[in-house]
Amino acid sequence: MYGEEGSTKINSALRSYFTVFLFPSNYQDHAHRFFFLFLLIFNKSNLYLEAMSTPPVKLQHVEIDNSIVKITLSNPGGMITSLGYYDIMWRRPDRNESNLDTLDCTSFRVVAATDDQVEVSFTKTWHHFLDGEVPLDIDKRYIVLRGSSGFYSYAILKHRAGLPDLNIGEARIVFKLRQDMFHYMVISDKQRVMPTSMDRKGCHNLDYREAVLLTNSSNPLLRGEEDDKYQYSCENKDNHVHGWISSNPHIGFWVITPSDEFRAGGPIKQDLTSLATSTSLAVCLFQLDFGVRLRNGERWKKVFGPVFMYLNSDSTNNPNAIWADAKRQAAQETKKWPYDFPLSPDFPHSNQRGAITGRLFVNDGAITLANSAYLGLAQPGEAGSWQENTKGYQFWTRSDERGNFSIKGVRAGTYNLYAWVPGVIRDYKHHANITIRPGSQVVMGDIMYDPPRNGPTLWEIEIPDRSAAEFYVPNPTPHLVNRLYVNHTEKYRKYGLWNRYTDLYPLHDLIYTVGVSDYRRDWFFAHVNSLREISIAISRRVKGSYVATAWQVVFNARHVQMRGIYTLRVALASANFAEIQVWVNKHKGVGPHFSTGIIGGDNAIARHGIHGLYRLYSGGELPSTTCSNAPSHFTIDCVLAMGVIV
Repeated sequence: MYGEEGSTKINSALRSYFTVFLFPSNYQDHAHRFFFLFLLIFNKSNLYLEAMSTPPVKLQHVEIDNSIVKITLSNPGGMITSLGYYDIMWRRPDRNESNLDTLDCTSFRVVAATDDQVEVSFTKTWHHFLDGEVPLDIDKRYIVLRGSSGFYSYAILKHRAGLPDLNIGEARIVFKLRQDMFHYMVISDKQRVMPTSMDRKGCHNLDYREAVLLTNSSNPLLRGEEDDKYQYSCENKDNHVHGWISSNPHIGFWVITPSDEFRAGGPIKQDLTSLATSTSLAVCLFQLDFGVRLRNGERWKKVFGPVFMYLNSDSTNNPNAIWADAKRQAAQETKKWPYDFPLSPDFPHSNQRGAITGRLFVNDGAITLANSAYLGLAQPGEAGSWQENTKGYQFWTRSDERGNFSIKGVRAGTYNLYAWVPGVIRDYKHHANITIRPGSQVVMGDIMYDPPRNGPTLWEIEIPDRSAAEFYVPNPTPHLVNRLYVNHTEKYRKYGLWNRYTDLYPLHDLIYTVGVSDYRRDWFFAHVNSLREISIAISRRVKGSYVATAWQVVFNARHVQMRGIYTLRVALASANFAEIQVWVNKHKGVGPHFSTGIIGGDNAIARHGIHGLYRLYSGGELPSTTCSNAPSHFTIDCVLAMGVIV
């Protein structure tokens, strides 16, 4: 049995972060296969109720125990006592303030209590006298199953007709583990000892408050490293299990998200996972610009989860063994999705869902099979709108080498079929809405994607894969290193790379010559402002100012057909309050050929991402006379309206 001393006593359990009972793998043999589920609702202040005249007892805690794990929940708030809570970032559009709400509830009920399953519900109904609270109806659920070394949780958020206008920017579950126990973090095979809150206290603050230089860490292995939570982010498609390992006792706490259907932004959306101070997150929604926008009394309801919190142990004191077991459990949970045990009618089981199949071709000068394409069902909208879709559910898959795809477990509803193919520009959207009915399968057959093409490609820089990973990513400044990413493939997760452009190009901006330069070496991965000394009215100089940068693409125009019309296309993997201006053979007094205007807000560079919201721009038609000089050049100016860090 692992846990704090006296953890089996109720009063002691109230103060512990969590109480875990872990038995050997052959526990059922030892216990003669005896098993039970136990649900206890008790009073925090008085365990032994005396036969005397007292005020009515308020039952303040709910305890669920299956003899493997035990969780204690506040009643009626629905918080996981001293361990975890839901929170939501919201704003009323008519008020200039953002709010964080922990979804504290007001009512409790037992949904089911059998030998095989306990499910409990904590709810709150919004009324107008709750003006300072998020205008949503809330139903938080917790489930413990027989024989399960963990517990499940999901939440149902509902905006009834007539409720006030609302913006929602974030919805997640937060787990705060004991820092004296859980030091070792694991994310997608990235493992390391992490700093505690004391390690971060009094450290040197960097460009934003989440980033610090660990100058006062008690752990000499961490001293001198940079740390910030964004370095441990992960794309949704790869973010299905992460967590922490305690060395004494040797137990693991894991957040397992078996499906992305309730997450926002599609399969390659980046979100937080686990971070310093022994914290783990189950992020269901995160959009910097408050992605869920509910107006004019709009009705909206969404189920976030279930998410599985898994606990395991290993007698060998080997973190790799306990991590391998967590991955196996995550695979099992994913295979079981959609679950058949949640009892809310808002969560449809397998027999209440449908499926879709088909095969995708690409017609890009020649007809080919769409190998490894991303295909998904999401709310109806324009091509690519799934990237900003937050209100509804999304269901994604990858095609095989023959272009075949199949998406199962789809909630009933009306969707568009979206796709994109690595190596091919622009988004695909099927022309017709697709209706999924319970128990049915939609057979699409062969479908064709026609990407934009006006003729043969004159030149191209990099691979159109919505990522800047193939470009040149520099090493960080030597004193701003996080050792997790030394010799790691995700070099872009290092802090401060935006300032390395100034180091590499201190006086003149980047010049790329088509046919001579190599984008893997000569094209900086992010078009950022440069931190330079600038002149003002010639006589005065200002140091340390961010200024716009103008990159040049030089190409030999001898292959340009004199009577031809050319199109410049610019694909952006991310933008953050930026404006891109493109000039052709720039001449004094002549304006840019085209401009994007101020775009973006995903802040991928500061958050150590390699992509954000994908955009494709067409520079319009270019007569051959525009670029017939030899050599010709494009000048690409980047104007950042609010600096490099926002």
